[in-house]
Order: sequence, then C-alpha cells, then structure tokens
Amino acid sequence: MRILQIQGLRALAALLVTIFHARLMPGGFIGVDIFYVISGYLITGLILREIEKTGGLNLNSFYQRRIKRLLPTSVFVLFITAILGLLVLPAITREALGRDLFAAAAYISNYLFAWWENDYQNLDATPSPFIHYWSLAVEEQFYLIWPIFILFLSRYGKGAIFKGVAIVTGASFLFSIYLTQANPIWAFYSLPTRAWELGVGALLLYIPDKYLRNRYFPWIGAIGIAIASVRFDEGTAFPGYNALLPVIATAILIGTIPIWPRFFNDLSNNRVSQWLGAISYPLYLWHWPALVLPAAALDRPLRIRERLLCIAITVILAHFTSKYIEQPLRHREFSARKIYGFFASTTALSLIAAIVIIASSSDLIKVAGTSYKFNLEQVMQKPSIYADGCHVNYGEDESEECLYGDLKSDKTIILYGDSHAAQWFPSLEIIASKNGYKLISLTKSACSSVESPRDDQGAFRSSECDRWRKNSIQRINELQPHAVIVSSFQYFNPPEEFVDRDKWWRDGQRILLANLQGSSRNLVYISDTPHPLSDIPSCLAARNPKDCDTSEKTPNLIIDGFSKIDPTPWLCARECPAIQDGYVVYRDASHISVDAAIALSGRLEVSLKEKGIIP
Repeated sequence: MRILQIQGLRALAALLVTIFHARLMPGGFIGVDIFYVISGYLITGLILREIEKTGGLNLNSFYQRRIKRLLPTSVFVLFITAILGLLVLPAITREALGRDLFAAAAYISNYLFAWWENDYQNLDATPSPFIHYWSLAVEEQFYLIWPIFILFLSRYGKGAIFKGVAIVTGASFLFSIYLTQANPIWAFYSLPTRAWELGVGALLLYIPDKYLRNRYFPWIGAIGIAIASVRFDEGTAFPGYNALLPVIATAILIGTIPIWPRFFNDLSNNRVSQWLGAISYPLYLWHWPALVLPAAALDRPLRIRERLLCIAITVILAHFTSKYIEQPLRHREFSARKIYGFFASTTALSLIAAIVIIASSSDLIKVAGTSYKFNLEQVMQKPSIYADGCHVNYGEDESEECLYGDLKSDKTIILYGDSHAAQWFPSLEIIASKNGYKLISLTKSACSSVESPRDDQGAFRSSECDRWRKNSIQRINELQPHAVIVSSFQYFNPPEEFVDRDKWWRDGQRILLANLQGSSRNLVYISDTPHPLSDIPSCLAARNPKDCDTSEKTPNLIIDGFSKIDPTPWLCARECPAIQDGYVVYRDASHISVDAAIALSGRLEVSLKEKGIIP
C-alpha cells in the first residue's frame, strides 16, 4: 500500500539532495538521511508483515523484488553516464572514470570511494560522476543483510526482533559518533555508521500510536528538517551526533502522518509532490551527472542559470526514465531465472565496460595545437615525502624523523607547513644536498603553519592540526635549526565571524612568528604560489593551452619579521602560463609540479643566498 505522505517525503528528500549539489542549499545532503529512515521503516514493515502472515519470509521473492525495483534504473543511468563521461570528461580522467564505474557496478562504491578518499562533502574539480552511487550501495548492502537478520531474530519471538533491532541501531549510532571524529570519510560512507538511520525507521514500527498523537509533533519534525537543511553545511561533522536532527525529525514526520495538519497534507499529496515522489529514485540517480558533466565540458563551475537548467533537465530525464524503464519493469512479471540472469549479466557487462575504459586510458597527453606532449603520471607525481610517509595525512598529528640532504651535517634546515610547503621539498632537497645542509620535513595536508583558526570541513579537523603544530613547534625549538622555511596555502576560508580576511591571515602569521622566535636566526617565509582556476593537467588535455594560462597571482601578505621570498615573478609575467620552459607548471588545481619545483631550485637558492641564509 502506497502512503501518499511518504511519497511526498521522498520528493522532499530528492529535491534537497539535488539543490544541495546545485549549491542552492548548504545542508541539503540530509535528503539521503531522509531516504534511509523511509527505507528502514518501509522495508522492515514489509518483512514483519510477511513473517506475521506466513510465519516466515520468502528471501528469494524479497531479493527478486529489490532487483526489479533498483537494478534496471541504476544500470541504465550508469551506462548513459559512462558514455557521456567518455565524450565530455578530459582524457586524463578516463582511468578514474573506469575505476569509479567498476566501484558502482560492484555495489561496493561506498567503501571504495572511502578508500580513495573522495570527500563527498568537498567535491571540487572534476568530481566523479558516479560518486552519488555510494548511498545506493549502502541501501543494497542493507537489503542484503537486514531480512536475514530479522528472519533469524523471528525464531525467538517478536520481542527478540525489537531487542535485536534496538541493539544494532544503538551500536551503529555509537560507532557513527566515534568514527565521525576518528575517520570522517569512512564514517560518511560506511554501512555500519549509517545502519542506525535505517534502524530508527525500523524502530518506529514499535512505537505505540498513543505516543505520537501530539499535534505539535509534525511541526517539530518539519522544523528539524528545515533547520538541518539551512544550518548544516559541508563543514558539519557528519553523520554522528548531527545526523540525529534530520533522522529523528523524519521519524517524527512518518510516525505522525495520521495527525498531519492540512497544510502538510496539501504540500505532500498534491499532484506535483506525488509525481516528484514517484520519480524520486531516477531523480536522485540523474541529478549528479546532470550537474557534473556540463561543468566538466565547460571546464568551469556552472552559473546559477545553468544550474537551474540542469535541474530542469534532471527532472525531465527522471520522468521519462521512470515512465519507460522503472515502472514498467518493476510491475512486470519475470521468472526468477530471468531476474537473476539480468542481475548477473548487467553486473558482468558493467564490470567489463569499466575494465575496458581503464585499459583504454593513456598517460601520454598531447596538447592541442602544439607538438608538446607530457606524461600525466609524471606531471601528477607528488614530492617523495608523500611516498615515504613524511608528509602527514588526515588522522595523524605528529611527523616522523624525516631526515634528508646531507645527513652528516651539523647545520639543519627545517621545512614547515602544509602541502604548499611540501611542494617546495624537491627544491630544498637539491639545495640542502648541494650546500651541505641536513633537511627535515615537517608538513601535513591542509594544516597551515599559519595559526589562523578554521572550521572543520570533511576530513579536516582543526584540533588535529593544533596538536600537529604544537608537536612540530616543540621539535623546531628543541633542534634550534640554522633556518626554518615556512609556506602555506593562502586561500583557506576563514570562519564566518572573521569579517576582515587579511587581518585573520596576518594575525595567524603573528602567532606563528611568536612561536618560532628564538628557535632560529633565519625564519624564511615563501609566499604562496599562483592560484590555478582549474585543474591544469585536465585543462591542457582538453583545451587550447592558452585557455589554461588563467592562474591568479597570489598577493604577498607576509608580515615583517620573516625573510620574505615571493615566487610569483618566477611563475608569472603578464600571465601565469600552464607550460613553462618545457614543463607543466602545476600538477593539479593547486600545487606546482615536481618538475617546476626542481626547475625553480636555482632561483630559490639564489634568493636564500641573497638573504644570507646559505653562503
């Protein structure tokens, strides 16, 4: 039996996710959590009714219904997205396209995306057009395990089912709280940290109606979803504690459907809401590629009108996909052999297509309109400190010993900062070895040496950076090096309370300078490198090279007290070219390449000599 109000909630969930990814509502990602609560409520109810009616559960029939419901639409969108991706995405993303297609087709994309650290709440240049399949993978894994779990508990009576569901839900919630702090990417993607959201929907079936008859409850649920939608953003630690708000709010709305005020019923039961609810599944599947692929083809973020047009296209695609694929196949009778055969064949075909796409990729990129070629793997290579564990990543707060250069020297240079300090490591390693200095690398991803406060975002945790900086400063003071060379990415966003961005940044530099005072006679600050407006290797692979010479010159905001080195004149004249002296200058949309760092080592050495840092 279809519940009209739940269909309206489905419409709301799909629209929230869509407008979130169109950058029109900061917390719209909670639409996924609304879907999870609805799924837990409906699927568990279906299972319990069958067990009560027949004394058992036909698992074979259950899985066939799930396959018919989910697979045809997801496979159709998957293949069309892959074909369009091959046509519009830069050639250098072909291997990633095949890899992500494989992940989605294998129904484990949530874990593979977490493994590859593709941060769903911080999607920047050329994100995967398949990344939204992670939530579908979570549901598919839930559907695989949940009926078996409920059927097992049913052997011990109705009370055992409730206790078992409650224990799993509670354990999952506690694990979600822990992992959201310890490893936020895995917490965001994993079934064990999301299962409690589906479990809350299941537990709703056990709450007596008399406890849900307060006429204010529907308003509380609606207000909860509204608050989460506008107050949460990509910096919100999620799921964990914060997910309680949309999850409980959704559960309240579902549980109080019989007493919804007329206004709520009018909103959810009208033709438009019901239509959007009916197409919510293909709407979710289409919305992300419909936003990502045009942006990739244009090689720039979409403007507001373009985003609205993409949403309109999404709705049209969802309507026709539902009309001609989802609904006809869902309600048509097929034999079990055909259903499982379709499942096996489409899965195998998708995996084979992914492997073919990966095999067709090439690291040799020819730049349009020129005879210049470059090896993508070489251009995207990171400094050696990444491979040997000396560039600290998320989840770590202390650097290893990390000694380079002349290891016998009694004169030490320390490189200190984030990845924009680490990008200078190849230069400094050459300089240190040539001039008889020991080099120590103290760098960590996204953790600026400049101590300006920042909000948590995705996998970034400000408290983790604070601990790493404290440990690094302590080590610098203990070593009393000949020189400390710092550099930092200059385009971090300040928290909302800081209205003067330059003051926020300079105040952080003053704290850094105060912490380093007395540790060394030579405190050197290398100003940040020019800021690319697009992923440079991707741009060079897809466009005219002159279209890629758009990097912005970074203003020099270094305070007095540091010896200042500005590399911008080394990389820019009137423009900041993407290719210079036979090498690609940037390895991505942020960092200079290793080749660039090596080529600039002579200029950096001259600057250090002019300032008396090295003889």
